[in-house]
Amino acid sequence: MAATTSTTVSNLLSTKKNLSSLSLTSANKLPTLSPLPTSSRRQRFIVLSASLNSKPTVLVAEKLGEAGINLLKDFANVDCSYNLSPDELCTKISLCDAIIVRSGTKVSREVFESSGGRLKVVGRAGVGIDNVDLAAATEHGCLVVNAPTANTIAAAEHGIALLAAMARNVAQADASVKAGKWQRSKYVGVSLVGKTLAVMGFGKVGSEVARRAKGLGMHVIAHDPYAPADRARAVGVELVSFDEAIAAADFISLHMPLTPTTAKILNDETFAKMKKGVRIVNVARGGVIDEDALVRALDAGIVAQAALDVFTVEPPPQDSKLVQHERVTVTPHLGASTMEAQEGVAIEIAEAVVGALKGELASTSVNAPMVPAEVLTELKPFVELAEKLGRLAVQLVSGGSGVKDVKVTYASARAPDDLDTRVLRAMIIKGLIEPISSAFVNLVNADFSAKQRGLRISEERILQDGSPESPLDSIQVQIANVESKFASAISENGEITVEGRVKDGIPHLTKVGSFEMDVSLEGSIIVCRQVDQPGMIGKVGSVLGEENVNVSFMTVGRIAPRKHAVMAIGVDEQPSKETLKKIGDIPAIEEFVFLKL
Repeated sequence: MAATTSTTVSNLLSTKKNLSSLSLTSANKLPTLSPLPTSSRRQRFIVLSASLNSKPTVLVAEKLGEAGINLLKDFANVDCSYNLSPDELCTKISLCDAIIVRSGTKVSREVFESSGGRLKVVGRAGVGIDNVDLAAATEHGCLVVNAPTANTIAAAEHGIALLAAMARNVAQADASVKAGKWQRSKYVGVSLVGKTLAVMGFGKVGSEVARRAKGLGMHVIAHDPYAPADRARAVGVELVSFDEAIAAADFISLHMPLTPTTAKILNDETFAKMKKGVRIVNVARGGVIDEDALVRALDAGIVAQAALDVFTVEPPPQDSKLVQHERVTVTPHLGASTMEAQEGVAIEIAEAVVGALKGELASTSVNAPMVPAEVLTELKPFVELAEKLGRLAVQLVSGGSGVKDVKVTYASARAPDDLDTRVLRAMIIKGLIEPISSAFVNLVNADFSAKQRGLRISEERILQDGSPESPLDSIQVQIANVESKFASAISENGEITVEGRVKDGIPHLTKVGSFEMDVSLEGSIIVCRQVDQPGMIGKVGSVLGEENVNVSFMTVGRIAPRKHAVMAIGVDEQPSKETLKKIGDIPAIEEFVFLKL
């Protein structure tokens, strides 16, 4: 049974670039496609790889631990420039391949535009990425990575510290004693045991807070529309709706990102639904609370106390009614501020940025397909296969044909829901677009590039018998509704078809059209259709040898003996037009094509 999903996008697959062809007739030209709109043509696309001739430059725009800086210096030129104004950042960014920020620097669309296409990676030293324009980053092919694990424990511990300090009036009592007062009756607190804590956002930090709160004897519920129920059950936490959570809670701990959906999610309306006397902790993002509404709720007695580490504007105004409120405990964004966390975050983000600059797939990427690290490792040998199949398929399209409809078929012994193909689809798109476009495409902007060019990708997964140890048996790429410069590449269904497998970690081409073969996808390939007769390998090999073109392999696939056959010849050098003409002049050669990988 095949499960099929399709991605349909608008506009025509187009480019102004017409790559030179070594083939000899008009049918051997690459697809002739109309140009993109002017606004799209101005856009530059980049690849995630550092220059081979010089070190990349990494701008560290906010303070980073020394261990992270040293790790960066081993690979790149490091520019530590703190407290840059927006204009200064836009001026400096055109000289940088990567930038590392914390929460105080805004990486806006203007920053990406000012980079002139050079900026390849944005590293966010922490979890939240609301200070980075993800849409602009994706459009400009810039990978955004974060450090989601190193400060998890520190943030959770700070949340628990604020929870306990608020419940027992620690900060207020401390200030009172230091002012020469002794007001034991004024600062009577409340116990945590038996109270209900609502964790709003059950991600890494939220789940760690829940574990610690359970240890304090609290009853913990959580709300998170994306959290799996089995993970919550493993911690002993019940997932409930947003309204159920805030209505039942004695304490509310916020751990959600700041998005258009969560902005000011605690407001006058939601405060009105809470228990009178509820206590609120926020170590997530200041913008998730309407701060004016919180002041009103405090004054009305709906909210008994609040403990805040984050604010809508940081630092908040000195005359802020919220900060100065006697029942509010505040800290200056200290969630990740432990020595251990600072060092861990610095190392984690430095490793992610260096890896991205090297072109490695990042498991902490934010705007590329989000695939777990173990899945990336397993799919790594198929990533190269996917890109090369895309490159081969599009080079088989004859001039004048518009590439719009592409079907990708994955054959696997695994169930469809146990095979994540997002990375593979992105790399096939990269392979399809780059050979016929002036654009450079990477894992980040592949889907965006396809949408800009009207490329429709449908994916089909075929379940077959065999061992599920390997994620895939084969990948097949078909381009529909086009003519081919190599007629034998057209399969029985009328589509250009190429298929491949991974053998011993190396991608192989195993099918062109209806012809089976076994070709290692390294270097470049000459593919010939010929009359199946003795001596053909020797004749073609002699032509190449006379022209000093080194042959790495030859393989022949045929339908039946003495009928027609397809011969694939791997070459280390790019043959001249004269050499290819000599091959074409061999009487038994019916057609041929040169394919560059």
